[in-house]
Amino acid sequence: MVETLSDTRPEVAALQRKLLRQAGAAQKLAMLGQMNQTVKTLALSGLRSRYPDDSIDMLRRRLADLILGPTLAGRVYGAPTVKN
Repeated sequence: MVETLSDTRPEVAALQRKLLRQAGAAQKLAMLGQMNQTVKTLALSGLRSRYPDDSIDMLRRRLADLILGPTLAGRVYGAPTVKN
């Protein structure tokens, strides 16, 4: 196993790996969905702090631009109404 920088004690990290190996596919997929939602929430929070005057719809569009790229987001959601 590749060693990474971590503030987690080795015995705790070993327990985490053991529990992850024991988790079923549905549980792993649920964890992945939760992590994905957390990343979106953090990204949206960052966008909100950078563009405090934007509407929630514009912030969501900016998030789509980040996730999908502006070209695909434009094809899916149409042209943005306002761009700062």
